[in-house]
Formats: sequence, structure tokens, C-alpha cells
Amino acid sequence: MPISYRYNYPTCSHVSVQTRSPLLSGLASPAALPSANFRARGSPIMEDQLVQLELLCHQLYESSDIVTRRRAEKTLVAFSESPNSLPQCQILLENSQSPYALLLAASTLTKLVTSPTSSLSSDDRLQLRNYILQYLSTRISLTPYVVRALVQLIARISKHGWFDNDKSKGFMFRDILEEVGKFLQGSAAHCVVGIQILYELVQEMNTLESTRTLAKHRKTAGSFRDESLYNIFTLSTTLLRQVNISDEQQQPLVEWLLKLCSICLSFDFIGNSTDESSDDLTTVQIPTAWRPLFRDFSTLQLFFGLFHSLPPRLATYSVSCLVQLASARRSLFSNLERAQYLEQLVKGVQAILESPQSLSNAECYHEFCRLLVRLKSNYQLGELMKLDQYPQFLQLVAKFTISSLQSWQFSSNSVHYLLSLWQKMVGSVPYIRAQDTHLLNTYVPEIVKVYITSRLECVEGVLRDDIEDPLDDDTALGQQLDQLSVIARCDYHNTCELLISLFDTSASNYQQLLQSSSTRNENELSLREGQLAWLVHLIGHVIGGHVAHSNSGAYDSIDGQLVCRVLQLMDLTDAHLSQRGSEHLDIAIIGFFEQFRKFYIGEMIHKSAQVYRTLGEQLGLNDETMVLNVIVRKIITNLKMWMRSQSIMTKTLMLLQDLSLGFSSVRKLFKLDSIQFILANHNAEHFPFLGIVTSDQVDTRCRTVFYTALGRLLMVELGENEERFTHFMTPITNTLEQVKTALSGQTVLSEQQIKQMIVGAARDSRGILIAFSNKQSYGLFFEWIYPNYVSIFVEALRLWYLDSFVTTPTLKLVAELAQNRSQRLTFDVTSPNGVLLFREASRTIVTYGGQILTVGDIPEEELYSRKLKGIAISFSLLKSSLCGNYVNFGVLKLYGDTAMEDAMNIFVKLLISLPLKNLLDYPKLSASYYPLLEVLTQHHMEFISTLEPNVIIYIISSLSEGLSSLDTSVCTGCCSSLDHILTFLFKKLNKQKTGGGGGGAFTPSYALLQLPQARPEILQDMLNSILNTVMFEKCRIQWSMSRPLLGLILLNEDYFKTLRDQIVSLQPLEKQSSMSVCFDNLMDGIEYNMSTRNRDKFTQNLSVFRRDLTVSMKDSQADMMNESLPPMMMT
Repeated sequence: MPISYRYNYPTCSHVSVQTRSPLLSGLASPAALPSANFRARGSPIMEDQLVQLELLCHQLYESSDIVTRRRAEKTLVAFSESPNSLPQCQILLENSQSPYALLLAASTLTKLVTSPTSSLSSDDRLQLRNYILQYLSTRISLTPYVVRALVQLIARISKHGWFDNDKSKGFMFRDILEEVGKFLQGSAAHCVVGIQILYELVQEMNTLESTRTLAKHRKTAGSFRDESLYNIFTLSTTLLRQVNISDEQQQPLVEWLLKLCSICLSFDFIGNSTDESSDDLTTVQIPTAWRPLFRDFSTLQLFFGLFHSLPPRLATYSVSCLVQLASARRSLFSNLERAQYLEQLVKGVQAILESPQSLSNAECYHEFCRLLVRLKSNYQLGELMKLDQYPQFLQLVAKFTISSLQSWQFSSNSVHYLLSLWQKMVGSVPYIRAQDTHLLNTYVPEIVKVYITSRLECVEGVLRDDIEDPLDDDTALGQQLDQLSVIARCDYHNTCELLISLFDTSASNYQQLLQSSSTRNENELSLREGQLAWLVHLIGHVIGGHVAHSNSGAYDSIDGQLVCRVLQLMDLTDAHLSQRGSEHLDIAIIGFFEQFRKFYIGEMIHKSAQVYRTLGEQLGLNDETMVLNVIVRKIITNLKMWMRSQSIMTKTLMLLQDLSLGFSSVRKLFKLDSIQFILANHNAEHFPFLGIVTSDQVDTRCRTVFYTALGRLLMVELGENEERFTHFMTPITNTLEQVKTALSGQTVLSEQQIKQMIVGAARDSRGILIAFSNKQSYGLFFEWIYPNYVSIFVEALRLWYLDSFVTTPTLKLVAELAQNRSQRLTFDVTSPNGVLLFREASRTIVTYGGQILTVGDIPEEELYSRKLKGIAISFSLLKSSLCGNYVNFGVLKLYGDTAMEDAMNIFVKLLISLPLKNLLDYPKLSASYYPLLEVLTQHHMEFISTLEPNVIIYIISSLSEGLSSLDTSVCTGCCSSLDHILTFLFKKLNKQKTGGGGGGAFTPSYALLQLPQARPEILQDMLNSILNTVMFEKCRIQWSMSRPLLGLILLNEDYFKTLRDQIVSLQPLEKQSSMSVCFDNLMDGIEYNMSTRNRDKFTQNLSVFRRDLTVSMKDSQADMMNESLPPMMMT
């Protein structure tokens, strides 16, 4: 039975509408509202089925039993995908009292109306939208999350139908604003729902869906911006002025109005997809048409006034709007207007700072900190200084900053913004004229002092209250210290004097505590260690801040004093490391060495005699080499003593790796006795993490980093010295010999021990291989591993193919072995090593692939780690083997070697075992598959063309999916692969037509050649997709797209002509001739061949085609991608 309704709302008594907004002025009265019918056809839900659905929904959302939840989810997914889901959802909405069931109905309807395969017509969707509007109007007390789901459904329908046009109805879904206006004439609850609808509509229009192209999204968002966004924003500000904000019952409406204002101002006005995480650097690109709202300052005054009038929780949303208003693009104003606008902003901020009661709310405080930094991001220091209010404003901001830093627990998430503000202020000083007074020297030293002392005070609070330690957040800590390193330059000498004073006091107390073992206070020790950790971090970043300053030589003497203190502290802590150790303090010391290295060690950096003079006088460290030796000894100490700390191990090894990358520093390192000790004793006896350890003790990936650094050091004077190399490899050789014996059953090692030994050897060997980048060193490694040990790793894959702990490092080792990095795989003409290497690569792929194909269903959460990751590495291994240029693959077949054929066949089996969606759902899998496919299509099309039709269709479908990827590298690779396929196909078909195939003893059967006739729609769809992208989207890879496009046009000439005629005929009459000329020019001078000359000509034509098309369509109002294009052009 159809459902009819009419809106009947009581008069909106809570808003005194003196002047109706432009949006409301054309609304019909409630009595004149039209009715809407919605008929849902299908099988109804019986009462017992309704009860069952409600029970399943309850189990899905509230059951604590995971099995019950999964069973309920599986059943409800089947319900949502049922052909009868539409009428069943309607019955659920009408009859169910369960909020969860209503949520299911709303989410199912949303999926239904936005599905690319949806059969709902525009009229059906319009009736559904009107039905949901009526449903909401008559059930105003629904659970909030149900209301939100239904409102999202309305917004999604409106977005997808934004360009649906009917001759009698016009743009059917653009009347959503009028429909919402009817809610605003109702009760307070109706008004809230109406504003929610507008909020979700703006949010939906500003959100890019994965199922829609970027061009379609921008087209819709741009039209919505021009047609409706301004009206929505002015409506919200008008209602904010009219609503009685002192009435607590109206506060929900005020909240939603403020949210609506905020999201309107946060709209992506120019389609640059701004990342909100970097919002402090953005400019809000307010349209020129909005200028009147900003020029009279009434909008600013509205939100500043609301801040002072509303309770703190709601004032937060007001400040959020001010954040966006402060970021309005500078070009929106003239110079005079900009200065006046800035003055109003500063006055408003100043008033908040003078009456900061609402800032006691953490969220409001956070938004206000964002407002401060936005103010400086969008305006120059010089502009601020011209204001009469500047001295008082700066004083208030400094006072606020100092107070915030002292309240470190309350402001922990907002310190970044405050430091960013002062960093920008100090960073602008060099651009200020000398005679101008910026007053920063008055306040910045105190801010730096308070930051430092407050960080020391927070250590005691962390220990006392057992709260989150800021030292544990590496990202936030690094950001703050980088910012402080700039701020501290405002008064560098006094900052260093303060650090020295605080450091001396803490270090002295710490030393006394360590020495007085009989009365040792553990809490006091932890306190001093935490404070010293902060001070070492601060010293490191203050010194590291030299990198950005060219005139830092004057500070070298005091830098030397700071460095001396840290090195003396390190000696003290290392001496007691066997008794106790502070993870935070050792991490800080490693961080200090990283910062010191940036400026005082390495190539093309500052070499200060003054720093080393100070170090020589106090510590006897007279030059860079001696300091390097100190750093290496610390690295050795950490690797020996801190195996239990993954964080220290990782940072220590990264320091070692960074030192080994420098051309001169690696040579200086190699000459050190401490480095020679490591090269001679890299075994479990001296470095416990190289032994048999469990994964929870140490991450075995750190071994690869360790051996990569050692490999670079060994390479300094390795040359072709086989004896030195053999000695270096002794620990790994001994491990593999033990494994070989164990696999033969002659030892009592457990299976887990064998696994750990294999994994360790694999990671160690791969690290060495990464470093060995020349022919000589690679040759030494290959002679060592083949044939003695490579079989061990293949056997490990056969035995433990489902254990990613074993398979991942093992496959990565073989993949690195096959990687021709820096042309290191250059064998002599008499050497069979290239073929032998490929055979082992093939055997590895076949062994692992054959085993993994026998595995049945794997739980979704384990699918990647247990299967897809290994397959991805196998694809990378095959790709490296095929494009390494160290094997003549034609010779293999000539002499009956099946290594190539076996590897290719297992690749095909692995590929078709994967659902197509996995290729793009897992980025690492796509990053290995598409480059491999590009190599196969470039050099092995004979193999590809003879595959089974279903495999060929799978491969081409994967290319079609890849063409729509947001990853440019994937998209480019797909274009190249498709071009190779089309070129092969065109040449073979052309030979058949001309009879130029030639004779031969063997003519392969090319299944690929049957594709254009058997499944013509496949290539036609790809032609549609690429042409659509080139014509209507922001094509970033136009050159790459042009290559396969020519092949598709030549292979589908008749279809292309039909498509062209349809596109031209659907243009406005006055545009048809220019569109036709554009297509004529596209094919002008193009011959029926795939020669390089013809391709280049087409690429040139395509560039002209895009340019002319843009000019031709510039003034056209037709929506070419949603409304004007024929169905075949829709993607």
C-alpha cells in the first residue's frame, strides 16, 4: 500500500523571526505542502521474522560473544543484500520498536541507493527521500544514532541525485533546502532535525566517496557550493542571531547551528582536498561572493559575542568557527580591509584573553590555541606590529602561554599550537626592519624558561599520579623540541645558561644518589633520570637547531660546554648500567647524538674548532674521530645491555646506520678499533640480540639494519678479499651449518629454535646483501650462499609455509638476492651464475607458491600476514628475476630448462586464487603485482597471450581496476601494461588481416586474439574509462593515458565513431560543431599503425584536444559526466 503524508507542524514559537532569511522567504505554508507517495514492492516481513531481525540486531550490537556477533552479522549482511531489502526496510521502519533494527534499515537503504548497480530510478529515490523526511517529521523522538543514520540517507540521496533533471520538475533533489525549511517552521525538536539534515548534507557534499571519481565529486561539490552553501551559511547565522541563547531548552539547536556554521566554513571550496591534520597551514578559500559577510565584520562579532554568552561546551563551537574565519584568504580583502579585519580579530582575541572563563573547558581551550596559531599563519608579524593593540595583545598571549605551559596536564594536547605560534613569530624576526620593535625579546626568554622548568616538573607528576608520560610520545616530543629549538634562538645564550644550571644541579644530585647505595631512594632516582632525560633532549635539539642558522659560530663555545655535560652524564649512567638503567635517559642520549651528528659530524657541514677545543680541554676529545669513537662505544654498550628495550635498540641501530651512510664518516668509522671489534665479533656472545631470542624479547628486523650498517663498513676495504669476507661471515656460516645438521635430524634442537636460527640468518644475510652494491662484493656473497646454504631457506619454506615469521624474512632474502641493484649482478660470459640464480629464484617461488595454494580458508584478520604478504614478496621476487638482465630466457626453453615455465605457471595459479578486490585493498600487494605485470607484458607477451581466456580476462580486469587507483604509480603501470597488451594484439590481428604471419614449424594458439570478438565490451569499457578520464578529469598522467588510448581506438574504430557521435549530439546545439572539431583534430594525421612516430603524434594531438575541449566547454552548463554523457561513458 502506498504511503501518503502531509507535513503538519505547530508554529515555531521559540525563534522570533523578525526577518525571514532568503532561504525561507519562498517557502510554502504548511497547509499548501504537497503529498508524496512511496510504494515499496516485494515480499513483506512476517511478524516472527520481524522479531528475529530485531534479535539479530541486538546480538550484533550488544552481545559479548564474538561467535554470536559474527553469526548475526553474516545473517544481517544477507538481509541487506537481498533483492527484497527495500520493502523489508520500509516495514522495519514502520513496525519495529528496536533502535538497532531501525539503524539496520537506514544503513541498508543507504547502501541500496548509492550502489553503482542500483536499479532505483530518480523518481524512486525522490519518493524514498520524501518518505524518510515524512518519517522523521512524525517520529521526532527517535534515538539520536537512528536520526543520524536517516539524515545521512537523505544527504546521500540528495548528493547522488544532485544533477538528476526532469523537464517538469527541474533538478529534483535540489529542493532539499525548501524541504528542510518546513522543519524549521515546526517545534524546537523539528528545527534541530532540520539543521542536522543541512549539516549532514554539507558534510556529504564535502566528502569524497571511494565509489565516485574525483572529477564527479568536484563537479557535485562545486555546484552545491555555488547553488546552496552560501544560503545555508547565511540561514545558520540568521537563526543564531534570532534564537534565545539564554534558554537552556534551545541549546541543542544552538549547538547544531554552530556545528553547521563550522562545517560550512570548513568546506573544500576550491577542491584541493585539504588534509585537516595540517590545518594550521591552510587558508580557507572563501568565495568572492561571500565577501559582504566578512567586510562588515558582523559575522566576526557574532561568533565572538556567542563565545562570551554561551556555556563553555558550546563556546567551543563558536571558537571553531572563528578559527576558520581567521584563515580567510588574504585576497578576499583590500589592503585597508585586511588591516581592519585583522584589527577586529585581535580585539576579539584580546577580549577572550581578558575574560578567559570559558577556556577552562579543555576542548574550548584547544580550539582557542588553534585560533592563535591560525592568526599568525595568515598574517605577517609586521602587520600585527602596526596595530595599536599589538603590545597589549602580545603581553596577553605571552601570559596565556606561560600559564598554559605551567598547567602541563591540562594543556598537553595544545602545547604544539602555542609553540607553533611562537616559532612562527620568532622565525619572522629576520624579516622585520631593525628600527621596528617586535617586543619578542621581552617575552620569549620567559616562555622558554617556563617550558623547560614545566617539563622538569611534569616528571614528578608522572611518577606521583601514574599518568601518561610525555616522553613516551616520540612524535609530539619531537615536534615540540623542534619548535623550541627555533624559539630558543631569540636568546640563545641565556637559554643555554639555564640548561647548564639545571643540568648541573640534577646531574649532581643524581650522582650522589647513585653513589649512596645504602640509602638509595628509587623514586628520587627515577625523578632525576626523568629530569635529566628532558634536559638531554632539550640540549640535543637546541644544538641541532644550528642547522637552520648560518651565523651560529658564535654559539660553538657554549655548545661545547653542553656537549661535555651530556658525555659526562653518559659515562656515569653506563658505569651503573649493569645495576639499573633508565630507558628514557638512554633514548635521550641517542637522540642527542643524532642532533650533534647533524651539525658537527659528516659531509658538507659546519666544522667548529671551538667546539672540539672545549671538548679537548675538558674531556680530551680533540677531533671528530675521537667523538665518533665515543658514539660507537655507546652504540656497542646499548646493543649489549638494552636488548629488552625495542625502542632503544631501534634508535641505536638507526644512529649506526645514519653514520655508515656518510662518505667520509664511514671511512673514519672503519678505522676505529671499536668498529673493528664489531666486525670481528658480531655474535651472540657479545651482542645477545643476535642469539636465539623470542619475538617478544626483540624484533628480529633490527638484525637487518645492524648488518646493513656492518656491510657498508666492511665494503670500505673489502674489494675482492675473500679471506676477510669469509671471516666476517663465520657467525652466520656456523648458524646455517647447525641448521643443516638439525634439518637432517642429527641434533636435539627444537623446531622453534631451528626457526629462529633460520630467521636470524635470513635477516642477517639480507642486511649484508643490501649493503653489497657492487659486482665484487655480490660475487663473494653469491659464492658463499650457493649452493651450500640456499637450499636450507627453500626447505624452510616447504616446511613452514604458513608461518609468516619464517616465510617473510626467507622470501625477502631470496628477493634481495635476485635484485640487480646498481648493476651488481654482472657475471662473466663463462659463468653460469645468472642461470643458477634464476633457477633458485624459480624453485623458491614454486616451492612456496605450491604449498600456499593448498591452504583452505584463512580468517580475514590473518589473511594478509599468513598468505597475501608472502604472495606479494613472491611477485616482487619474480619481477626482480625477470627484469634483472642476467638471464637469457630464450636459451632456457631452447635447452629444455623448465625453471621459467614453472615460475610463470605458479604465478598464474597464485594470481587467480586471489579475489580481484584484494589487489587494490592491500597496497603492498598491488605495489608488487602491477610492476610484475608491466614486466610480463613488456617482455613475455607470448606467454600472456596463450593463457586461458578466464586468466586473460582477470588480468585485463585488474588493469581496469588499477586505472581508477588513486596511487599514481599503480595507474601509470597499468597504462604501460595495457599499452603492451594492445600493441601485441594489434600487431597480431593486423598480420592475420594482411596474411603476413609467415610460416613456421610451430604457431602458438593465442587466446588473446579471440578477445575482441568474444568479449568486445571489455576493451570498449576500458576505452570509455580512459576517454572519460582524459576528457573530464584532472588527468595527472596524460602522457601515460595516451599510449593505450590509441590502441583502444584503433582496435574499436566503429565503436569509437559511435561514441564520438553520441557525445557530440548531446552537447548544446551551439557547442556541437566545436566538439566535433575537437575530435577531428584528435585523429588528424593519425595512421592505422602502432609505430613510435604515430604514438607521439597522437600524444601531441591529445594535449591539444584537452586544451580545446576545456575552451569549448568552458561556458557550457550541461553536466557532461552525469547528465549529458551516454550510459556507456559512465564509470
